[in-house]
Amino acid sequence: MAFTLSGADVCQPTLPTPIPDPYWVAFSSSAAKLIGLEVDDSGLPQDPTWLGLLAGNQLVANNQHFLNPIATAYSGHQFGVWAGQLGDGRAILLGDIAGQELQLKGAGKTHYSRMGDGRAVLRSSIREYLCSEAMHSLGIPTTRALSVVGSDLPIRRETSETAAVCARLAPSFIRIGHFEHFSTQQNIARLKELADLVMKNHYPECMNAESPYLDLVKKISARNASLVAQWQAVGFCHGVLNSDNISALGLTMDYGPFGFMDYFQIDHICNHSDQAGRYSYHRQPQIMHWNIACLASAMLPLLELQEESETAMNLLRSALDEFSDVYTQQWQALFRQKLGFKTTQEDDMKLLERLLQLLHDSRVDFTSFFRGLGNILTHESVEKILLRNHFVNRELIDKWFTDYVLRLKSENSIDEERKLFINKVNPKFILRNHLAQRAIELAQRKDFSEVQKLNAILSKPFDEQLEYAEYADPPTPDLRAIEVSCSS
Repeated sequence: MAFTLSGADVCQPTLPTPIPDPYWVAFSSSAAKLIGLEVDDSGLPQDPTWLGLLAGNQLVANNQHFLNPIATAYSGHQFGVWAGQLGDGRAILLGDIAGQELQLKGAGKTHYSRMGDGRAVLRSSIREYLCSEAMHSLGIPTTRALSVVGSDLPIRRETSETAAVCARLAPSFIRIGHFEHFSTQQNIARLKELADLVMKNHYPECMNAESPYLDLVKKISARNASLVAQWQAVGFCHGVLNSDNISALGLTMDYGPFGFMDYFQIDHICNHSDQAGRYSYHRQPQIMHWNIACLASAMLPLLELQEESETAMNLLRSALDEFSDVYTQQWQALFRQKLGFKTTQEDDMKLLERLLQLLHDSRVDFTSFFRGLGNILTHESVEKILLRNHFVNRELIDKWFTDYVLRLKSENSIDEERKLFINKVNPKFILRNHLAQRAIELAQRKDFSEVQKLNAILSKPFDEQLEYAEYADPPTPDLRAIEVSCSS
């Protein structure tokens, strides 16, 4: 639903800055269905005026008019430090279409750009496009990417690159930073207006709760706890879990220096700028919980409208405790499924913890390993399990496989049925950094075929797609050093 708050303290009218000679880089016919946008046989909009709209060069496409675009104000914590007012520095919200907000990322300066140019480059735009759509196909809540429009306009980052505009869709782009913004300003009226808007449009069940604002915190907390459990289950690392990058709807958003783990490392860092490892793989649940605590702190003034201050704080502390319960339950359920278990047994988590340690010690490819579990035949000896060849300590992994097979046998499952089950929860294809980099390098030479091909493969991550088997392979040693930073 459209962002309906108004006023200079909330948002600023912002016209996109046109780019010269725009051209299509990528377009998601899947995301287009969300807004009823019809495409032709080439997979592009039937109406050619959409190119100008999604480039930021015009505000009308066919019968769609977006005459009041805005950039919104928000604040937040960045790398654990209060950063004050931030806002949409390079995102412009065009408006609402079919219940989805349409936002242009990289369409020029806004009131909140500070020292930035408001632009995005082709490299980061392609990465966001591919990952947004890949996450959707994995069944993980996310903002969507409708398109990438390119231009030869030069943009300076570490080197000279070319400009691009990524069009994004979401029911709402409201983030925890919006709540922090008004709370820090002690603007309780605006804070209440924002919370009421979010409840009305996205959490209507909260409006009838005994304590609506407390219930809203719990609901947002639960969605994000479930979200981060889903990230862990596919080895996804966000890279910059600042409070202003956390969705109030529990969506994965603001794709920057993200990465899917290849070779498993419990403390894997995907963001080259994160030298302290604040946002490493194993810390993501803790950091998400910390961000929910930021939300709870921001919402305290609204609870104090109904409760004594101490009572309100105690209620929020209790609500925060529920995050861990939701996360743990979801994480355990997901990893049981990844192991092919349909029942719950007491020692399952001990078995999983042993496995994760062995994966870490031998740097085994996370995605390929879990996918390969479906090939295990319970009547064969452990020595015939090919996955064991990826581990350094054969004695320990053989002991683990022995215990694992016994656990599988306890369910009396049929190998063929279990393989189908495992392959439905363990993807074969993920957006590996080296695959994205190859698509980007070709795109920088005006060859966008690999972006299209990769998007098509990732749209069916659980299918075998034997003709694209090489896209499931982990990177060779020479491709493991690809680094991604906050620069985009």
